[in-house]
Amino acid sequence: MKYLKNILAIIGFGFVVGTLIYAIQQDNSDNAIENQKVTETETDKNVSDTYQISAIDIPEDLNFSGEMVPLSDPEIMERVDREFLVNTYWQSNALLLMKRANKYFPIIEPILAKNGIPDDFKYLAVAESGLQNVVSPAGATGFWQIMKATGREYGLEVNDNVDERYHLEKSTQVACDYLNKWKNRFGTWTLTAAAYNAGPGGIQKYMNIQKVDDYYDLLLGQETGRYVFRIMAIKEILSNPEKYGFELEKDDLYKDVPTFTVEVDEPIADWADFASTYEINYKILKRHNPWLREAHLNNASRKKYGIKIPNKGYYRTAK
Repeated sequence: MKYLKNILAIIGFGFVVGTLIYAIQQDNSDNAIENQKVTETETDKNVSDTYQISAIDIPEDLNFSGEMVPLSDPEIMERVDREFLVNTYWQSNALLLMKRANKYFPIIEPILAKNGIPDDFKYLAVAESGLQNVVSPAGATGFWQIMKATGREYGLEVNDNVDERYHLEKSTQVACDYLNKWKNRFGTWTLTAAAYNAGPGGIQKYMNIQKVDDYYDLLLGQETGRYVFRIMAIKEILSNPEKYGFELEKDDLYKDVPTFTVEVDEPIADWADFASTYEINYKILKRHNPWLREAHLNNASRKKYGIKIPNKGYYRTAK
């Protein structure tokens, strides 16, 4: 009996010790979970403190080339809101557009002004190409996305050797001629901008079918239906970057490299050799003259071309 009592005492003591150990472990586990919750809350709090995602206040005086947007129309307001949200929160793209605009707008703006085209149309080039010499699946080319036939119709040289759709000044002039022509036909800058995107024939077809003559009354395809609203959103964001949360210093922006022009009126056998005479390489020559499409210039007609050469001191000297 005494032996049995000892056994029971030992078992009882073990049970008490085990219970205490479990309680301590459970308490530590609860504390760890609580600490983890606190840490997660603090992390979430830090994220929200540094990055705010919110709705966008649309400017009440939103307009395109002086033509007011009917924001009282709920359908129009939704379309405007979409473009502001998409273009504000696609931050990397917006930053690149701001950087490029500083480099290229000073070239585009005086050409628009000289031709009586509203300054807002520089943002059309942004919407078309992102201020890059890109080629669309349909073959539209350059900053202004000019088709081959249109370029030739308006006087640009377009072939395998020379393609002036890549020439910023000349292609901007063609865009101005095109816009003025169709402004005279459609009467408003909004319809003119839509015609630039969808083609004048397409816009006229929509107008005839729907029996309306205002861009904001037309039911258009998705791309053209968003087009003018996207231009206006880009215009507002690039014009007021701080308002939309973008902080850029002057040194952050891309800058145009000063150049001088060399006139050429004969064939050039090798552009790399030509570039080396000005202490630059082929890559730099093509960067400033992207309309030169091959490594040589045919020029059987002895046409006069202006070749841009960067001023010394901006690039490494060619070896």
